[in-house]
Amino acid sequence: MNSHAPNIRPIIRQLDETTANRIAAGEVVERPASAVKELVENALDAGATRIDISIEDGGKRLIRVGDDGCGMSPEDLPLAMARHATSKIDGSDLLAINSFGFRGEALPSLGAVGRLTITSRADGADGAVIAVAGGKPSPVRPAAANRGTVVELRDLFFATPARLKFMRTERAETQAVAETVRRLAMAEPWVGFTLSADGREIFRADAEQGELFGALQARLSRVMGRDFIDNSIPIDAERDGLTLTGFAALPTYSRGAAVAQHVYVNGRPVRDKLLTGALRAGYMDVLASGRHPAAVLYLTCDPQMVDVNVHPAKAEVRFRDPTAARGLVVSALRHALANAGHRASSTIGDATLAAFRAEPVVAQPQRAYQMEYRPSGGAIRQAFEAQAPVLGPGFSEAPTARSEPVETAAPMDAPLGAARAQVHENYIISQTEDGMIIVDQHAAHERLVYERLKAQAEVSGIASQALLIPEIVELSEGDAARIMAIADELAGLGLVIEPFGGGAIAVREAPAMLTRLNAAALIRDILDDLADQGSSDRLRARIDAVLSSMACHGSVRSGRRMSADEMNALLREMERTPRSGQCNHGRPTWVKLNLSDIERLFGRKE
Repeated sequence: MNSHAPNIRPIIRQLDETTANRIAAGEVVERPASAVKELVENALDAGATRIDISIEDGGKRLIRVGDDGCGMSPEDLPLAMARHATSKIDGSDLLAINSFGFRGEALPSLGAVGRLTITSRADGADGAVIAVAGGKPSPVRPAAANRGTVVELRDLFFATPARLKFMRTERAETQAVAETVRRLAMAEPWVGFTLSADGREIFRADAEQGELFGALQARLSRVMGRDFIDNSIPIDAERDGLTLTGFAALPTYSRGAAVAQHVYVNGRPVRDKLLTGALRAGYMDVLASGRHPAAVLYLTCDPQMVDVNVHPAKAEVRFRDPTAARGLVVSALRHALANAGHRASSTIGDATLAAFRAEPVVAQPQRAYQMEYRPSGGAIRQAFEAQAPVLGPGFSEAPTARSEPVETAAPMDAPLGAARAQVHENYIISQTEDGMIIVDQHAAHERLVYERLKAQAEVSGIASQALLIPEIVELSEGDAARIMAIADELAGLGLVIEPFGGGAIAVREAPAMLTRLNAAALIRDILDDLADQGSSDRLRARIDAVLSSMACHGSVRSGRRMSADEMNALLREMERTPRSGQCNHGRPTWVKLNLSDIERLFGRKE
C-alpha cells in the first residue's frame, strides 16, 4: 500500500493567490541575499546607472534598494505587484530573453512574505507609492519622488515565521548580501553601486569609464583586488556564435577553495556545472592538488542559444550546444595560459621578501637607542653564506654555493636575466637589469621536459597496446550508448572500445604508457563525468600524469652542478616554453626580487 495515499479520495482545490505567492517565494527568495539579487536585477533592467542598497540586521529587518532607472507610473504599480506580470517579455518566445528578470514573480513573492513598499516616478508622470504586507496590497497613493524607484522590504518572512528559523547569523547574512552585490557589480562596470549595513558603508564601486576591457579591469580591481588584475591574463575568444571575455589568474595565483571563480552568461551570474567544469579543465595540468583557479569569465551569445528559464532563481542555464560552450572555455584558457609563457605570480616575490625581512628587536636597556636586527628563519644567514665564496679573505667558504664567471654572453635584459651562481646545487641565481631571479632548476626543467613530451604526443598520437584478452565491461544500454558516443575521442587517446552486444562494451586496446589500467573502473569514472558535466578529461589526465612522471625522472636532478652555459640555456628555454612559470605540480619555478626591494632590506631605501 502506498503510504502517501489517503484512505479517502482527496479533493482538488484551487490555491488562493496569497498561498501561491508564498510557495513561489520559497523558490525565489531563499534568504535576504536572494531578495537583494532580485531587486538589484530589476534596477538594472530599468536602466539604472546608480544603485544604492541598504540593509539592517543582515536584511531581515530592512532591505532598501534605490535606483535612478526609468521608474514606473501610478498605473504600473498595481500590475507590478501582480503575479506573472512583467515588462520584460511579451510571452511569445521564452528563449528571446535579454533581461535579468522575466518571470514576474519577485515582487509579489516578496510582498507575500514581508512588508513591501514601492515608491516610483517615471518621466512625465507623478510619483506614487504602493504598499503590500503579507500579500495584501493597499491602494496606490501620491508620493514625492525623484525619477527612478525605491523598494523597501521590511520584516522579511514575518508572514512565514518558520522560514526565519533557517536564517543564519546577522554577520553571515550580511556577508551573503555583500557577495551578491559584488557579483552583480562585476558584470556591470558602467553602473555605480553602494551597499550599507546598519548605517555603515561596506561596499562602494563608482561607475567606470572607457571601453569594455578597461572598464572591467578597473571594476575587478575594486572588487577582486589589485593583486588579481596584476596576476591575471585577459581572455578574448570567439567560436560558433559564442564569445568569451574576462580575466583568468596565473596558476601560481591559485586559491585554497573555489571562492574566486565568477562566471557570467549574457551578463547574468550563474553557477553552472558545465562551465565550472570547463574552468577546471582549462587549468588541468598547471595547478597543484587541492588548489583552485581564480577567474572572472563572461560568456555571451544569442539568447536563442541558451535557456535561462531552468529554475526560478535563474542561477542555472542550459546551452543548446553544451559541447561548443565547454570547448570554447577550455581552449581559450589553455591558449591564454600557454601564451603567458614563463610568467609567475608577483605575490610569490612578495612572500619571498617577507621571508628575508628582519624583525626589529630592542637590544640591552643601556643601549636602547640602537636597534638590533634578527634575521627571520635564518634566511639572511643562509644568503650571506651563499655569497661567501665571492667575498674574499676573512669569510668561510660555503661548500654548497658556486659563483660563475661574469664574462658569460648571456644578456641581463632577457626576461630571466643572466645566470650568476648556483646555490645548494639546486637554485640558479640570475641577474636582471632591475633585480635578481632565483630558479628551482629541477622544477623548471621538469616542466620543460613535460611540455616537450606533450608536444610529441600531440604530433604522433598516443601509442596504444592491443590487449591479449579484450576486457568486457557490462553497462546499462544508456551508459553503453553514452560511452560509444565518444569512442573516437577515446581512440585518439589510445583507448579503443567497441560494442559487445546488449549493454556491454569491449576494451580492445589501451594506452601503452598506462601499464596497470583497470579499464572497467576508468570507463565507469568517465561515465560519471559525462553524467555530471557532459564531458570527461579523466583519460587525458591519466596520460598527462604519466607524462609528468616521465618528465620528473628525465629532468635535471636536484644536487647536480650546472655550468654557466647550461644554466643560461635553461633560462632561455624557460622563456620560450609555455607554462614554464610553474612546475607540473603547480608550484612556481622561479621567484623575482626587485633591486629596489632588496635595497630596502638593507636600509638603503625608505
